[in-house]
Amino acid sequence: MSKDSAILSDPQGSRVADGDENTGRGNWTNKREYILSMIGYAIGLGNIWRFPYIAYKNGGGAFLIPYFVTLFLCGIPFFFLENAIGQFCSQGPINMWRAVPILQGVGFSMVAMNTFVSIYYNVIVAYSLYYMFASFQFPLPWSSCFSNCSTMSIVSCSVNGVLVANWTQENTTCPSSDMITASVRSPSEQYWDLVALQRSSGLDETGPIVWHLALCLLLSSILVSAALIRGIKSSGKVVYFTATLPYVVILILLIRGVTLEGAQDGIEFYIGSQSNLTKLTEAQVWKDAATQTFFSLSIAWGGIGTLASYNNFHNNMFLDSVVITLINHGSSVFAGFAIFSILGHMAHIYGKPVGKVVKEGFGLAFIAYPEALAKLPVSPLWSVLFFLMLFIVGLDTQFTQIEVITTCLFDAFPEIFKSKRAVLTIGTCVIVFLLGLPCVTRAGIYWVTLIDQFAASWMMLIVAFIEVIGLCYIYGGNRFIEDIEMMIGNKSFCFWLWWRACWFFISPCIILVILFWSLINFAPPTYGQVHYPAWGLALGWCMVAAILIWIPVVAGYKLIKAEGSLWKRLKFLCSPSEDWHPYLDIHRGERYSKERCHTFNCNVAGLSLSPSVFPCPAGEQSTCEQNSNAETGKGCCASFTRNLLGYHVP
Repeated sequence: MSKDSAILSDPQGSRVADGDENTGRGNWTNKREYILSMIGYAIGLGNIWRFPYIAYKNGGGAFLIPYFVTLFLCGIPFFFLENAIGQFCSQGPINMWRAVPILQGVGFSMVAMNTFVSIYYNVIVAYSLYYMFASFQFPLPWSSCFSNCSTMSIVSCSVNGVLVANWTQENTTCPSSDMITASVRSPSEQYWDLVALQRSSGLDETGPIVWHLALCLLLSSILVSAALIRGIKSSGKVVYFTATLPYVVILILLIRGVTLEGAQDGIEFYIGSQSNLTKLTEAQVWKDAATQTFFSLSIAWGGIGTLASYNNFHNNMFLDSVVITLINHGSSVFAGFAIFSILGHMAHIYGKPVGKVVKEGFGLAFIAYPEALAKLPVSPLWSVLFFLMLFIVGLDTQFTQIEVITTCLFDAFPEIFKSKRAVLTIGTCVIVFLLGLPCVTRAGIYWVTLIDQFAASWMMLIVAFIEVIGLCYIYGGNRFIEDIEMMIGNKSFCFWLWWRACWFFISPCIILVILFWSLINFAPPTYGQVHYPAWGLALGWCMVAAILIWIPVVAGYKLIKAEGSLWKRLKFLCSPSEDWHPYLDIHRGERYSKERCHTFNCNVAGLSLSPSVFPCPAGEQSTCEQNSNAETGKGCCASFTRNLLGYHVP
């Protein structure tokens, strides 16, 4: 039975439906499910808890200029590239490197990086679940102090070497040089450290498992496995809820926020009149904009290509790429209004400048914002909504990260896993859950920060740079464009001029600048004032090695297994393998057709001549050897010719 016409059934719940174009792997039920899944994946926690702070720090509204400029210079080009390559071959991030076999290790690195990220992302989803459950109390448990806490810093005056705490009440003036500020923890900070995390003093002090976090981690893993039990067929239905609910919640929080006293101050600080256009002259601002663009779009993690691999072959992935990336960046800006309106209200209550209450990352999501919500009337309602939004946003991203792993395994062993989709998904989620248990011990937050800093930061930049070099310079940009035109139709020279400029020059240069800047300014990670021990930093570098080692190892293995001289092996592995082509025969056309790829050629005077060009004498039909025909850019995956004496005659 041919791959094109078979309708596969699966007693355990198939990822394939009768109406699917690709009956071997399955397709999205409709375009909406793909768009919503991609939006859910691309719009992650960084859009909510990192972008607002980055925008505020880099000039407010002025930051939107470099943010959207870098989107058009490198964000959309990379998103388009990964979208196109996944849709063309209908394979995951490992098998897509059949286009350049020597770089297949890049696919393994993507999966390794994705695995590390999925471990700690699952833990962050568990944090959000715990806080959501804790919000079903009145008053909120972080609204009052446990011991020795305050919402204001304590300022003492040093008088003749003696600290006087109540000097303001005695109508005594104190020179600024004698003022000593003692930092105190707010109630929300105490709750985060002492109750939610039960945080130890450092990575050396692991402590027991924090069971309420472990149970939330288990619940998160169960929800992910349930949503992915039938692959995209089940997750495609879930995203109707998970991809749209966050926007509803953000809108509700924004409407509530702008009605609060002091909200205008927060928004002015965010992107209002206090925007600083002079910041545009600082290189750091542009570097932060490009970095945020890469992280928020999840470039080089393998998820974009994986989701695109389930598209119909002639889907217009170019339009999808533009729409999804614009929605992504617009969502970041939209979420910032909801965040800063409520932070402005908190600053108004405390009588502080907005800049004194703004935090990023965990500090914003689990300390500053919960503290602000606790000041609102009916605070449990707003807190439940906020953490429900964080939970859903994290869950959406986790869906795709697990799908990347299962898709690679399915593509590698289709006969084994074809009828065991549920087992594969559950097994993957169980492993990710078990690997996440160290992150829910009392030292768990240190592990989460360590993985985030080493496995999910500039690793992505290295993989992305090799990806664009491999596809545009080794596989061939012109050949890649011809592949895209097989899917979306021919485009004008002017249309491709911009994408050529981005893929060949602009985007790689931006990545190199960010990468070198990040390495030059690299500092060992810390959590607050807590520094990591030497063995912890060494473990972080081991994570880096575990991600990148696949690139040279796979390339070396393939060079050893290939035949011929070193130069011929290298040329062979830099040419597409015979398995590189559109998944279905019907889409291969003349460039990738079996008839063309299996033509026997005639060996005449040591040269390989096609019978259609030169009649082949009897008995001189040669055996076949793969040639990618790279010189002419025809791109036949397996146009089998006999390339003798280093010559090739098409």
